[in-house]
Amino acid sequence: MKIQAIRGMQDLLPRQQAMFVHIADTVREVFASYGYEQVGLPVLESTGLFKRAVGEATDIVEKEMYTFEDRNGESLTLRPEGTAGCVRMALQHGLTYNQIQRLWYMGPMFRHERPQKGRYRQFEQIGAECFGMAGPDIDAELLFMTARIWQALGLQDDISLELNTLGNSASRQAFRDALVAYLQAYKDDLDEDSRRRLVSNPLRILDSKVEQTQALLVAGPVFQDYIDAESMDHFAQLRRLLDDQKVAYRVNPGIVRGLDYYNKTVFEWVTTSLGAQGTVCAGGRYDGLVEQIGGKPTPGIGFAMGLDRLSLMLEERFEARPAADIYIASMGDVARHQALLLAERIRDALPGVRVMVHCSEGKFKAQLKKADASLARVALVIGDEEVASDAIGVKQLRGDGQQASVRANDIIEHLQTLFS
Repeated sequence: MKIQAIRGMQDLLPRQQAMFVHIADTVREVFASYGYEQVGLPVLESTGLFKRAVGEATDIVEKEMYTFEDRNGESLTLRPEGTAGCVRMALQHGLTYNQIQRLWYMGPMFRHERPQKGRYRQFEQIGAECFGMAGPDIDAELLFMTARIWQALGLQDDISLELNTLGNSASRQAFRDALVAYLQAYKDDLDEDSRRRLVSNPLRILDSKVEQTQALLVAGPVFQDYIDAESMDHFAQLRRLLDDQKVAYRVNPGIVRGLDYYNKTVFEWVTTSLGAQGTVCAGGRYDGLVEQIGGKPTPGIGFAMGLDRLSLMLEERFEARPAADIYIASMGDVARHQALLLAERIRDALPGVRVMVHCSEGKFKAQLKKADASLARVALVIGDEEVASDAIGVKQLRGDGQQASVRANDIIEHLQTLFS
């Protein structure tokens, strides 16, 4: 039996990995322009962290986490999301007390979900978290920043913003109570998941994709009727900032997010090009989370974006960088020896130029086919004649295909001219 990847855990082949690197590099540059600093977070955390932060009644904690006991009997979990770990890190290292932080991170997350296109059990995310800023201005800056990322990736016409406010904790609790009271009368008409959530996490019923459940909600209580005045003012100021910056958005009262820690602003950047997996970036404000995990009251807001889904959107338009700029072909033991040493000289003299050496034997014709397949601009050829005359053959693989014989001592200068 062949050993294959575990279901839901994907291999990243060179082209997809190149797309991930391209996305990460693009995001890194945008983050830097806004003053964000990168941090690294553990893949494993104490299970209690996610139960306390994400919420024991959420789907993530109830059904999706990869949890196990280590040899010391401690319950550990592969991180299903990054915010809880980032808050834990900030608290542990004293980054939140009387300080403002703009942080970002990237890496794999793990959830035991039903695998499908754009949804994996190990998936790559980039996240940003801000601490110490309570006003709508930081909410707006986060959304300006994500809009700039879509522009930098060339995806601005394919992604749109949906926005909502959840009010404060009292608002959320008042609406929760009203929603439960209303739906109790229709309990038998709800889908199975919604009946379960009616007891454990009623707000997630608003996210239901079942048409009959959505139809029941139409006549139910409206979240906006329960939002406190301060939160509504916060939301109005945020919308004015987005309008002034001409960031288009749609207010969607159905956005509640699947994690318990959100309050006030919540948002999703969505696309119609990926079918059911339409959310490519989502987040919101979590002003009570730092205190919930054990710190002093500290406002916070953040988001996470999925590299897997963004790479699917880039798939048809992405042009990977060539595997090589220069391909060195050689024939014979002496020539192969010289080829390896020449490659090192070129790398020293032309930093950033990619040099690929054909190792092992092979006919020149086959080697030049591989040179062409690598998309290299130039092939260098060293054979018996070149060894005897202390020269190197230079064949331009793109354009007019010019060929030349260059003295070995002059080859670096010649290449510097070609790649200047």
